[in-house]
Amino acid sequence: MTRKTTAAKAATAKKAAGKKDAVKKASEKKAAGKKAGAKKTRAGKAPDAKAPAGTTAVPETAPPPQPLPPDMEIAVSPAVDAADRERLLSGTHHAPHSVLGAHPVPGGVVFRVFRPYAQAVTVVSGGVTVELHDDGDGFFSGLLPLREVPAYRLLVTYESAVQETEDAYRFLPTLGELDLHLIAEGRHEELWTVLGAHPMTHQGVAGTRFSVWAPNARGVRVAGGFNFWDGTGFPLRSLGSTGVWELFVPGIGDGELYKFEITRPDGSKTLRADPMARRTEVPPATSSIVTSSAYEWGDARWLERRAEVPAHRAPLSVYEVHLPSWRPGLTYRQLADQLPAYVKDLGFTHVELMPVAEHPFGGSWGYQVTGFYAPTARLGTPDDFRYLVDALHRAGIGVIMDWVPAHFPRDEWALAEFDGRPLYEHEDPLRAAHPDWGTLEFDFGRREVRNFLVANALYWCEEFHIDGLRVDAVASMLYLDYSREPGQWTPNEHGGRENLDAVAFLQEMNATVYRRVPGVVTIAEESTAWDGVTRATHHKGPSGFGGLGFGLKWNMGWMHDSLAYMSHDPVHRRHHHHEMTFSMVYAYSENYVLPISHDEVVHGKRSLVSKMPGDWWQQRAHLRAYLGFMWAHPGKQLLFMGQEFAQGAEWSEAHGPDWWLLDPHYGAEADHRGVRDLVRDLNTVYGHTPALWRCDTEPSGFRWVTGDAAEDDVFAFLRYDADGSPMLAVSHFAPIVRHDYRIGVPDDVPAWHEAVNTDAGRYGGGDVVHPAPVKPEPQGRHGFPASVRLTLPPLATVWLRPA
Repeated sequence: MTRKTTAAKAATAKKAAGKKDAVKKASEKKAAGKKAGAKKTRAGKAPDAKAPAGTTAVPETAPPPQPLPPDMEIAVSPAVDAADRERLLSGTHHAPHSVLGAHPVPGGVVFRVFRPYAQAVTVVSGGVTVELHDDGDGFFSGLLPLREVPAYRLLVTYESAVQETEDAYRFLPTLGELDLHLIAEGRHEELWTVLGAHPMTHQGVAGTRFSVWAPNARGVRVAGGFNFWDGTGFPLRSLGSTGVWELFVPGIGDGELYKFEITRPDGSKTLRADPMARRTEVPPATSSIVTSSAYEWGDARWLERRAEVPAHRAPLSVYEVHLPSWRPGLTYRQLADQLPAYVKDLGFTHVELMPVAEHPFGGSWGYQVTGFYAPTARLGTPDDFRYLVDALHRAGIGVIMDWVPAHFPRDEWALAEFDGRPLYEHEDPLRAAHPDWGTLEFDFGRREVRNFLVANALYWCEEFHIDGLRVDAVASMLYLDYSREPGQWTPNEHGGRENLDAVAFLQEMNATVYRRVPGVVTIAEESTAWDGVTRATHHKGPSGFGGLGFGLKWNMGWMHDSLAYMSHDPVHRRHHHHEMTFSMVYAYSENYVLPISHDEVVHGKRSLVSKMPGDWWQQRAHLRAYLGFMWAHPGKQLLFMGQEFAQGAEWSEAHGPDWWLLDPHYGAEADHRGVRDLVRDLNTVYGHTPALWRCDTEPSGFRWVTGDAAEDDVFAFLRYDADGSPMLAVSHFAPIVRHDYRIGVPDDVPAWHEAVNTDAGRYGGGDVVHPAPVKPEPQGRHGFPASVRLTLPPLATVWLRPA
């Protein structure tokens, strides 16, 4: 686009004379046959003055510009007009490329450059150099009598240096029409590839594309280390009605710090981190960092095999980890040298990482995210995190990651009122503020926000090979009245309390992830009785809603009830027997995970072993019996770090697990090592016993032997494989030995072999075990035609398999 004026409205006579002199000098240099490639700069500066890093030399092979006939009339002023000048200075210009750069006009080609603090700007093309006129306030312009825009570069003279660079405003947009259409529709499933900062080669020039969604902004500029954090001379252009702003900056690459300077609707300015930044500074610093990945993965075999069996029909035993505190001070790469071996030795199939996305406050454990697309820089670079995931995969360990789409913090440099108005959060204050955490809730009804989050889920799975997403705080998303009193929320269009926007978002996220990334599992932390959390999105339930589409759901009811039972003194447990059996009433309503997570061992809740009653021996015995019951119960298992060796203290993110308890120099290390050895054996037997996992979600995979022996504190049940192969689990939660306790069993098993006994001496127990196979007797019991007589150890769980 060009801007035409009349000769009478051209700049002052003094400026016009200067422009004609510039044209004349250029023509005289050409006619005199100046040496091709010769350069001249203002004020006698040497043409080879050292330029800042990231600049390159002018190609010597560039053809010289072709001048216009000398009699062609010059009818355009090259200077930026007053209106455009004001918008550029104030940071409110939507189309800087239409003004700046080189543009054909009547009379030749006009060059306009906006470089605040520059003393001079010279256009270099082939062997011709022309110094532009200084129009003041950092604007420089000139009109050259050329037929078309030539290949050119700029020499920008500052007080102490001359920078040789490409002109950022000579480049076409880097985003295509399809990308912009998908962004506008909220359907760009690879959003991270088009928004943010991306090193690239564009029109044959290396640089970085900066793009950001800010539909309410009056203007956007990019500021960073490359322009001394003054974005005045780097305005982005608005691309149609999409709300996307874009600028290709030549000579910028990996490692550059940047932020977006946004002019709000009221004219004020705000400096913001990139919502799509894929790398950040180490907190408390908040800048985004230009990055690209050069990592070469070595987990192809893992990825090929992970989709062979769906998660709910496969063994899945999860070790939950807070990476910064598992072994404090370790980086991603150092963790890769230790964590996979430890987890593999204990037999867990997966790790679940508490949030790794960037967050400003370490004490939030990662649950208040500001950098949704960036692994936290506290432990290394994004490629370092890839290295850790790759190492876990090569060790045969799956990686689940906590994902937090429910809310985000209010930090003024992040997402809150990003472009001056509610953008990522809901515009209704009652819907925007999360009542519990002092944070903001996403506006799930806005298609661009849904796109931001759905693409984010895909990003972690596709770019970092994550095998599962455990979605945090789903219940807070599903209900409009969550933690709100009457009058603090507005019913949905049907008069209900369901957040229909959140339902649609979760369905879209799950459907998209399962479609694009085979083998990945999504897991809901959902603490209510919402119907159909793990039902397919296209299957409607009694409520009329389609399923949410998750693969698994945390069984918060089982966790609360079973821990409540275990906390009672054994003498009172007969009155709370139902707390251990009630879970089987709804066990097949969803696909469940049994979670003993970080939430249960902090903030005064005590560690798992410290929840148990009695003296130290009894506490450990209770814990071992409970773990045996948990691993045998239908559902997958999750155990938080430190609980696998009976840490007595609550978890602290400052120092992590008390590894010293396993030190041989500590007097009671056998107490803790015994529990860890039990966890290893539970996982080993579990993995080799399909009856414990293949039919987890099918009623045919479970049968009570006795669920009502409240006076004895005994629970006995059978687990079945798909082919009918059984496993018998008996838990005894009284602190006495029961001899010749008769348990009903099928009559088609000739003998039962003890596979696990949590009272074994090697675990720290009393060693009341069954070393020989146990043979059934033809005496019916508990509705079975046969029975076995067992000696039940105190506070113990025993597993028996067909011999």
